[in-house]
Amino acid sequence: MRTVIIRSFGGPEVLEVTDVPVPEPGPGQIRIRVAAAAVNPVDLQTRSGALTAAGLIPEREAIGIGWDVSGTVDTLGPDVVGFRPGDAVIGLSDRLSLPSKAQAEYVVLDTDAVTAVPTGIDLVAAATLPLGGLTAVQALDIAGAKPGDTLLVTGAAGAVGGYTVQLAARAGLRVVAVASAGDEELLRDLGTEFFVPRTADLPAAVRDLVPGGVHAAVDAASVGTLALDAVRGGGSLVSVRGNAPTPLRGIRVGNVWIRADGPRLAEVAAAGLRPRVADVLPLDEVAEAHRRLEAGGLRGRLVLVP
Repeated sequence: MRTVIIRSFGGPEVLEVTDVPVPEPGPGQIRIRVAAAAVNPVDLQTRSGALTAAGLIPEREAIGIGWDVSGTVDTLGPDVVGFRPGDAVIGLSDRLSLPSKAQAEYVVLDTDAVTAVPTGIDLVAAATLPLGGLTAVQALDIAGAKPGDTLLVTGAAGAVGGYTVQLAARAGLRVVAVASAGDEELLRDLGTEFFVPRTADLPAAVRDLVPGGVHAAVDAASVGTLALDAVRGGGSLVSVRGNAPTPLRGIRVGNVWIRADGPRLAEVAAAGLRPRVADVLPLDEVAEAHRRLEAGGLRGRLVLVP
C-alpha cells in the first residue's frame, strides 16, 4: 500500500509517498480502508523536525504522517465487537512515532479511537472532524465554563476554533470570537454572540464587550498573554498549541494534549457541526498540501484522498 512518510526533516520536499506492506490488525484493532485524511498543523511540525527537537518524537528511519482519517472497516482483529467490515468510520491516529499513520491507503487503529460516521456526512468532510473536534471538546472540558458563562475563542475561524465556537454555543456559553473582519458573518452563523477583529487591542476590546473580562478562554491562535489579559481573575485559559502563558491573577491555565477517544468522538460527530473542507487533493500531492497550509489563509482543512 502507499503511505506518506519522512526519512529526514525539512520542507515539503522531504515528504515521500512509498509502498509498504498492508498492516494487520491485532487484538482490539480494526483495519480501515482510507477514504480521506486531513492535513493538520501537527503534520507540518512533524515534517520540519519541531516535534523531534521538542523531545516528542524520537529519531527513526521512517516516521509516518497523518492523524485524521475517514474510511470503511476492512478487516477486524481478534476480539473486536461493535464493528463490521464495510462500516463507515472516522478515527484518530494519536501516537506520534509510527512508521505509517493516517495518510495512507490503509491504517490500523484501536477500536476505542474510532466511531461510526453519522448518516448524512460524506467521508471527505468527516475526515476533518477527529483532531479538530476532539481538540475543541477536550479544551472546553479543561476550561470548565458553565452555561451562561462567557468564553473567548481566538483563531475562531480556523478548524479548531470553528468547532470550539459551535460546541460552546450548543453548550449554552456566550462566545466572544476573535478572527479576521471578513469572518464575522460566518462566526455569527456558527453561534458567536460577540465578535472582535484580530487587529483590535484584544484585552481592551473584549473587556468593552464583557466588563470585568470573560470567564474562560480557548486560545487556538496562540496569542498567549493577550488572551490571558482578557480573562477575569480566577477564570481559566486553555492553550491549544502547548504554550500556555504564566497563570497570573489566579487564572487556571492549561494545555490540550489531545488523545483519541472514540465515545467522545461519537458525541462530536453527532453534534451536527459544520465541517469545512478547503480543498481535496490526491495523496500524491501531499507536498503541495503542506505548502498551501504553511502559506496560510485557508478556511477549513485540506484533505488527501488515496
